[in-house]
This record gives sequence, structure tokens and C-alpha cells, in this order.
Amino acid sequence: MTDNTRFADRVSVTVRDRVAHVELDRAAKLNAIDPAMFDGLLEAADHLAGRKDVRAVVLSGRGRMFCAGLDFGSFAAMAGDTAALEPLEKRTHGLANKPQQACLQWRDLAVPVIAAIQGGALGGGLQIALGADIRLVTPDARLSIAEIRWGLVPDMGGCVVLPGLMRDDQIRELTYSGRDVSGSEAVALGLATRITDDPVAEALAMATAIAGKSPPAIRGAKRLLNLAASADPATVLLAESREQSALMGGTDQVEAVRAQMEKRDPVFD
Repeated sequence: MTDNTRFADRVSVTVRDRVAHVELDRAAKLNAIDPAMFDGLLEAADHLAGRKDVRAVVLSGRGRMFCAGLDFGSFAAMAGDTAALEPLEKRTHGLANKPQQACLQWRDLAVPVIAAIQGGALGGGLQIALGADIRLVTPDARLSIAEIRWGLVPDMGGCVVLPGLMRDDQIRELTYSGRDVSGSEAVALGLATRITDDPVAEALAMATAIAGKSPPAIRGAKRLLNLAASADPATVLLAESREQSALMGGTDQVEAVRAQMEKRDPVFD
């Protein structure tokens, strides 16, 4: 069974076989981010967070580019309306503001998120992709921390995520220069995960495989890996023990063992 939902006329979500495909849907503008795109992304993630049937998510952009970054024209048009522009210092989502949440919400989602990047992910578009657990890219995709080109700094959560992916000097070089890197160089740097000629197809296949694994184990693994990115070793080690104790002997864990022993696909609720 497949269901489709559209959010803020910018983001489409299709759920099929427990995999959600989230698509930035503004291809004529290279999926550039305007205020409605932020709204659509936030609404889509909130929608998925409330669904128990979704076990993995693919995040992509329709058309020839994942996301070209901010649509500066739309924000410039709003500049004269101070009421329409929320102060960036205002925390609207816990520790984050709205643009930051559009990136970090994918990391906060309980299930794995795979970004499929074709064409390019520039500036804010790259930061959205950085919120995913995994990034698949074409060899010739263009990725950049492009904000310096506009006299700005990366401010959508990228500074939280990047230090866990790349060396400090590499982050600084890309941030200060704003240069494009290819998909191949992005993988070498740690900015992307894997090269593929068809990121969307491979991401959907990967998500389907993940959806076939024990749901509580996958969710527990994501919690642990998120914690490990920022916590001290003692906290992480204790969390490992707690997560494992909660899984051992459970219905899904027993089914996983039986399926392995019987050389068949497991069947989870």
C-alpha cells in the first residue's frame, strides 16, 4: 500500500512498504529553499515522527539537483516586512531555530535517514543533507559550504554535524573558500558516504533493507550513535548496556536469531 502527502506545496512524502520517500519538490527552482520550503520540511518530519509504520526514510530532490541552497530572491522580497522575518536568535525548536531544525530534525528522527544527492547540494541544501545518517552522491555532484560567497556563515546546524564527519582544517578550507567539491572528493573527505550513479534507487534499496531489520534494534542503534557524537565515554558505555538489555530476549530479538538460524527473512511486527 502506498500513500502520498504534500506539505506547504514544497515537499512530497510517499510511504510504501515502511519506507518514506521525502522529496523536495520545487524542481523549476532547483529546489531552492524559500520560507515555504522550510515549512514543508518541518511539517514532513513532524508527520513522519508520528508514524509507527515508517522504518527508514529517503531524502531527495526532484529534478536535476538535490537543492541549490537558499532562494535569496524570496528572502529579499520579504526584507521590507520585518514581521515576516523571525529573528535567527529566537529558539523555536528547543535548542534550534527553524532553519537549523530543518537540518537537525533528520538526525533527531527515530529511524535512519538516507540523503540521495544528484546534481548538487549547495549551501543550505548541503546542510539539510548533513542531517541525514547517510549521504549517497553521484560522482559528478557538486557539494559546497557556499555561504561565504554571499558574505555569510553556515548557520543551519552544519557546524554541529561537520566536526563529526571531517577534519577541522578540511572544514575550515571549504568554509573559507566556498568552493565546490565533486561527489568523489566529498566521499574522500568524509562529507558524503558512497558514490553511485543512481543515488535515489540505491537509497531506496538501502532503506528497504534497513526496514527489514529489527525495528527496536535499529532505533536503539541510532540513539546510541547520536549520543556517541557528543557524550563522554562513560555515558555512551552505560547507554550501550541499557539499550542492549532492553533488546535481549525481546520478541523481535528472538525472531532475528531464529531467522538467522533458519536462513530465512525475519518477520517483525
